[in-house]
Amino acid sequence: MSISNDTDYNNIVFTGTHYCYESLRGSCERLSRPLSIQFLMFLFMGFTILVTVSGNLLVITSIAHFKQLHTSTNYLILSLAVCDFLLGVFVMPCSAVRSVLGCWYLGDFMCKIHTSTDIMLSTSSIFHLSFISIDRYFAVCNPLMYRSIINSVTILIMLTTSWVIPAIFAYGMIFSELNVRGSEEFFEVHVKCIGGCPVFFSRASAVVASTFSFFIPGLIILTIYLKIYLVARGQARSIKDLAQQFRMGGENESRASRQRERRGASTLAIVVGVFLTCWTPFFLCNIIDPFIGYSIPPVLVDALVWFGYLNSAFNPVVYAFFYSWFKKALKIIICGEIFHRGSCRMQLYTE
Repeated sequence: MSISNDTDYNNIVFTGTHYCYESLRGSCERLSRPLSIQFLMFLFMGFTILVTVSGNLLVITSIAHFKQLHTSTNYLILSLAVCDFLLGVFVMPCSAVRSVLGCWYLGDFMCKIHTSTDIMLSTSSIFHLSFISIDRYFAVCNPLMYRSIINSVTILIMLTTSWVIPAIFAYGMIFSELNVRGSEEFFEVHVKCIGGCPVFFSRASAVVASTFSFFIPGLIILTIYLKIYLVARGQARSIKDLAQQFRMGGENESRASRQRERRGASTLAIVVGVFLTCWTPFFLCNIIDPFIGYSIPPVLVDALVWFGYLNSAFNPVVYAFFYSWFKKALKIIICGEIFHRGSCRMQLYTE
């Protein structure tokens, strides 16, 4: 590669390097990877997208179709599945092309739409998980007050908050360019180029965005589930003691109900654990990178983004392994029984 002596960046002449737009000065450099590597990357990303879209579509279909699944917790799970489904349909395919080629060919406006939607859906996911943990807290820790507190109005408020606030935050930040405020010069000189779509944050915006989107909700979720775990363990001991004293059907029924609630809380705790495992590395890098001169390799940051995307594919797998109702619903859907009259009233589990 050779560089002319002209100090103007736009007049620098590069040779031996490929660019997103070869005829335009200031074009981004296109990543040069062997075709075999590109094929493997597309294969992995395509499989991830397929699992994400199909798996979450099955969750959406199951909860929406079967009337027995129309519960407060499942409405939140349904909305979370919609969030992951939209990520798989609208965000991940464009991200795959950008990751493999290193170029963005859809223009600046679509870049802002893509980045905003990506941030919105990621933030919306953790908001959903926060409200699901609150729902499980009242179901396990305060069951007598559960139905009076977690009603249709409460669920509507939770769902609205989970979508509207992340949307305002993400689209407002990106389109107002608050994410580059304070690092405009560095962004213009070292990051911005024609054919690129980087997710860039200044120091202040990285701290605010990561704290709002991940660290505060994550801390709330972990605190709530720790409380649920302690209460559930105490309930298990109480039930064991009562079972030794009484052998009545009513007690068995109550015990089965409580055990179901605890299993549900445990499953959702696994969902939360998977989410935190997938997204924590990215958000840590996102908040650290501006303070170390943006020295983290972009390839590593991009890999961590895709590790975070895997969370959207993992959630349906967790449901399939731990929710008996999802296994039965999946069997009914695959066998085509969902098209039979009255299938929506099938019993997937015993009340």
